[in-house]
Amino acid sequence: MKKVLAILLACMLVIPAFALTASAEDAAPKGSVYWLNFKPESDEALQAIAAKYTEETGVPVKVVTAASGTYSQTLTAEMDKSSAPTLFVVGNQAGVETWGDYCYDLTGTPVAEELNTDAYNLYDADGKLCSIGYSVEAFGIIANKELLEKAGHSLDEITNFETLKAVADDIHARAEELGFDAFTSSGMDDSSSWRFSGHLANLDLFYESRDAGGWTETPAEITGAYLENFKNLWDLYTTDTATDKSALATGGFDARDEFGTGKAAFYQNGSWEYAALTGSGENEYGMDPANLAMIPFYGGVEGEEEAGLNCGTENCWAVNAKASEDDIQATLDFMYWLVTDGSEDAVATFGLMPYTNAVAPDNTFLAQADQYTVDGKYVMTWAFNFTPNVDDWRAGVVSAMNQYDAGGDWAMVEAAFVQGWAQQYSAINE
Repeated sequence: MKKVLAILLACMLVIPAFALTASAEDAAPKGSVYWLNFKPESDEALQAIAAKYTEETGVPVKVVTAASGTYSQTLTAEMDKSSAPTLFVVGNQAGVETWGDYCYDLTGTPVAEELNTDAYNLYDADGKLCSIGYSVEAFGIIANKELLEKAGHSLDEITNFETLKAVADDIHARAEELGFDAFTSSGMDDSSSWRFSGHLANLDLFYESRDAGGWTETPAEITGAYLENFKNLWDLYTTDTATDKSALATGGFDARDEFGTGKAAFYQNGSWEYAALTGSGENEYGMDPANLAMIPFYGGVEGEEEAGLNCGTENCWAVNAKASEDDIQATLDFMYWLVTDGSEDAVATFGLMPYTNAVAPDNTFLAQADQYTVDGKYVMTWAFNFTPNVDDWRAGVVSAMNQYDAGGDWAMVEAAFVQGWAQQYSAINE
């Protein structure tokens, strides 16, 4: 009997130990994440984010950062390995065409359901959601609210081109009295002309793309249907300013300094200017963020009262469809955490993340871009990214704009846009 009791007691001790071992194995995380990062400047922050997630969940997250300018080559090499990335970047339609077979359909996934806009999503020809934006930049017209108030105006007055022009005309007419003008200089040298041949050109290109249902590839031709609206803004920039338009071609101006030192109320540029405008130290201006705002490109397009900022990104997440089910699920869980509970650290790294429960960025311009979207305004997406032979096309536009500013006919600018586009498209598609 004693022998039987001893055996039973031993079994009682063994069984709970076995049960605990099995329970621990069941609770162990399944799958892992391998993120091939696109932005070298984010590597240190992403390594810390990955370590934090692993500490919280036990799920291994590896971040590998491609060297600057080598992402495409690095991705190709890594995808050939047995332990390929589970999370990678597909940032434009050309990337979808190249990597579409590797893209897991993100439709209906929890992370995709957190998006507050479809503006940055990329689909393949069959409608598969291949990648989703995670880091957005914005550009428009930066305004100094304090100067507007000194001139007896407020930002609330400006809702379209007519009201923008009324405010700018008044400030320009009283510039000597006020001590500042409406717009900064619009220099057309290489250091500044991209703001207009690239970004301002988006005013026409966005609306042309929208009329066509949204470009998914570069069109062979454009019509210039909204070039009159482009002209409206350009004439305003070059008239309601302290700078003579005939001097713009030679460049040598510092529009950021003009704005940062309070010489003008408006300055066309993007969210990337925030740090320099609000920062302290050499070449930084210490402006109060509360006095800064960014408004859309108002050029007189019908319905533009509902416009938001020019927003876009080539930072779009894709999940490797060829990874294991466990790794895919682990990656989707990690992405969801990044845009919800982990968003404070992610937003500090990436700026605006277009997700409902992501924290708002400190950058005022990005926070405003997000608010326009939340308020139901349409995003002016970056149609200028479809420009064929971009450097040559822009050079032709700049030359024509310089001739116009010197007293030439606007028809030269129209030809540079429309005919120049067709010529550059042909040049790269012969």
